[in-house]
Amino acid sequence: MQRIRPAVEVLSSGIGVEHALASRRLYTDGAEVLYDYATEHDEEELGGLTVVRTGQREFAEIVRDYLKRITYGDDGWASQVRLPTYQHADVVVDPRRAFGMPLVVHGGARVEDLVDRFMAGDTLADIAEDFGVPEPEVEDVVRVATRAAA
Repeated sequence: MQRIRPAVEVLSSGIGVEHALASRRLYTDGAEVLYDYATEHDEEELGGLTVVRTGQREFAEIVRDYLKRITYGDDGWASQVRLPTYQHADVVVDPRRAFGMPLVVHGGARVEDLVDRFMAGDTLADIAEDFGVPEPEVEDVVRVATRAAA
């Protein structure tokens, strides 16, 4: 958060980008917020990838693999984010589905519902059957949720 807030402030006040965190031109290398200034100047995509906080240019090839988690709509704004925390479960956040709560793609169950059932004492097999989510994915979701809670 110490790096995100200043970056968003620079983008909104300095160059007038509202809702910068949802913009297709915003990226991260896992540590810093990066912005693609090149698209403002009709340059090659990711050609002007710059650390917002410091103004330092980045090598686009290095961060390109991180960008696959976000799906963008035709309007250029984020429409779906794949969460990288899970090893087996394919979990997405889509503001048009389940009020933006994380969903398991296989079965369409909310992560919260799977975890609640587990915490209530249901077995992984019962949860998987009831929600139509493969059992290894239910186990992955529960493992991530309980690890975060610990």
